[in-house]
Amino acid sequence: MDKKLLTIIVPCYNEEESLPIFYQTIKDLEGKGELSNVNIEFLFVDDGSRDNTLQVCRQLHKQDERVRYVSFSRNFGKEAGIYAGLEKSKGDYVVIMDADLQDPPAMLPQMLEALESGEYDCIATRRVDRKGEPPIRSFFARKFYRLMNKISSADIVDGARDYQMMTRKVVDAIVSMKEYNRFSKGIFGWVGFRRKWLEFENVERVAGETKWSFWKLFIYAIDGIVAFSTAPLIMASIFGLIMCLVAFLFIIVIIVRTLVFGDPTSGWPSMVCIILLVSGIQLLCMGILGQYLSKAYLETKNRPIYLVQEEDGEE
Repeated sequence: MDKKLLTIIVPCYNEEESLPIFYQTIKDLEGKGELSNVNIEFLFVDDGSRDNTLQVCRQLHKQDERVRYVSFSRNFGKEAGIYAGLEKSKGDYVVIMDADLQDPPAMLPQMLEALESGEYDCIATRRVDRKGEPPIRSFFARKFYRLMNKISSADIVDGARDYQMMTRKVVDAIVSMKEYNRFSKGIFGWVGFRRKWLEFENVERVAGETKWSFWKLFIYAIDGIVAFSTAPLIMASIFGLIMCLVAFLFIIVIIVRTLVFGDPTSGWPSMVCIILLVSGIQLLCMGILGQYLSKAYLETKNRPIYLVQEEDGEE
């Protein structure tokens, strides 16, 4: 019986130090016979790196024919890298991993065994702790996952990683979703299928520095909310209704006070505060609406999710 093919997708951005270590770690697993029941292909997706990541990919491709790579014309973001990897993967099984080894390769045999049992279509992973992260970042991350599960139909588990192994059926389902504004964690949960979760403790990067600042994570969170929920639009409508009711009540109060006390001009400081409050809420609601309009605008352009500059040594 022929062995099935496992494609290991590795989105890369400035990972010249991590890639050789990652490749050797997988090779060591193979040497121990822990991945002997499958054939392996590596698929490195260079997301417009500014260091020597592409050169490292070329070198690995020369020394191992199982190594494939795709290099973007510029930096399109990790979401585009994941999509490109899934779209170009050939494996019966596909796994997405980070090059920095924060996704423990030692879990691969366990994930593969669970997937080959036939009980599951996808083996996903989640971190059970956030050691090494700034406390404020961990706090907002937990709140984000809790909020997403309340306001969206996507099943997103706290601490969920992009690190997951899936069957070809799941991969094809994800690739069929060609939306330009992508939020992979939400997409993985939205497509469904039989999913098993494996837990692991946080692992420090083996080399290099994280590319995710607090601001980038904040923007990423907003993209996820807009992509998988219309709750902010409903909240904006509720805010508008409440302010209309409050304004109506204030009109009644002013009319009564004028008729009783004959003093319609006093209280201007409180009136200024009210105007500022209402204006702030209006701007907030306009901003929420603008987010949805901007995403719709980008989708209507129908631009490609990524552009390839070089692939598998072919320029």
